[in-house]
Amino acid sequence: MDPNSANLPPGVPAVSVPCPQPAISTDAILTAMLQFAPQVSDLIFSPGRPPQVELNGELVGVRVGDVGILTAADTQRIATDILTNNQKGCNLLRDEGSCDVSYSVPGVSRFRVNAFMQRGTVAIVMRVIAGSIPGFEKLRLPPQLKEIAHLKNGIVLVTGPTGSGKSSTLASVLDLINETCAYHIVTIEDPIEFIHKHKKSTVHQRELHSDTPSFSLALRAALRQAPKVILVGEMRDRETIEIAMEASETGHLVLSTLHTIDASKTVERIIGAFPPAEEQLVRTRLANTFRFIVSQRLMPKKDGSGRVAAIEILRSSQRTREYLEKGEREGRSLLDAMRDGSLDGMQCFDDELEKLVRAGSISRDTALGYATNQGNLMLAMSEMSADGAAEASMPESTKDDLLESSTPYVV
Repeated sequence: MDPNSANLPPGVPAVSVPCPQPAISTDAILTAMLQFAPQVSDLIFSPGRPPQVELNGELVGVRVGDVGILTAADTQRIATDILTNNQKGCNLLRDEGSCDVSYSVPGVSRFRVNAFMQRGTVAIVMRVIAGSIPGFEKLRLPPQLKEIAHLKNGIVLVTGPTGSGKSSTLASVLDLINETCAYHIVTIEDPIEFIHKHKKSTVHQRELHSDTPSFSLALRAALRQAPKVILVGEMRDRETIEIAMEASETGHLVLSTLHTIDASKTVERIIGAFPPAEEQLVRTRLANTFRFIVSQRLMPKKDGSGRVAAIEILRSSQRTREYLEKGEREGRSLLDAMRDGSLDGMQCFDDELEKLVRAGSISRDTALGYATNQGNLMLAMSEMSADGAAEASMPESTKDDLLESSTPYVV
């Protein structure tokens, strides 16, 4: 790497981090970048930019020793180092233009890595995986989610955009099952992130491409491996969704994720994966098999010290099963059910955002930016200023205008 190219582009903050070794190996670069701050969530390597870390949702350039602006050769070398012992990953990067692998720096950290081609060069994004499985208290998960550990069958989905903490939440739930139940647990992941040791349960973890060619094949095989709990890293296609429902109908507890923003969109995504002629059948099957749909959004804290999660919870009840099976309509939506279902352990995003603002955890503007319905949340917090302090009530005429103009705000 060219020591004379250490100048960073305008507008990219940089902090000098001492490199632990004179010869800058890939592992040394990764180690130094992690030392920048304990809240680092991702490492990014892109030609034309310095090494970057994501910190509380924003990218920060980091100078490691003499490493400045990365060249295409630099990112290629880093990718080669990471994929040295992963021929399958090398083949996928060459043939399909991207690959997902796991990588570890012994004694430092593990990473979920996506290397991909862009404009003829290699770029790399590395998600930092915590060294230990985070517990419910550390993640501040709603206590009602502990009930998942006592479920005997059904589907539990954790949803949200990339980087919203889905994997951490699922790992925490699975660890609780592992500690409290003498079960056989099979996970199918791409790649394996958290390492689950045998505790009260026996846990087998299978990695896509190295242990199995696809989620659907591994899930189908799992039905013959006598597990009580099956974790599927992501329900990516119709076949995987179909087998997951079949597994839950035959007495298995299936945990998985979807890249959807809330419970309603999750239901739409699942139903939309099937032909229209099968919609009613899929609605009925999903209504009978789902147990929890947990959706997450991570937001920056008001004091800048990190991020906090707002969590929406839809759980199976007579009302939610009816709405799911017969379809939503005015006054009979899953959102209405969550708002009215606090006694059943349900909660919706906008109510949780309002609580976080009133507790001083996030700013009013941040809450509005992440709201499902910005206008309705603005009305609920109309007496508060941007910093969360109470102020004069909003005139009724202004409230009426907001109600008429409010539309869902989707992140």
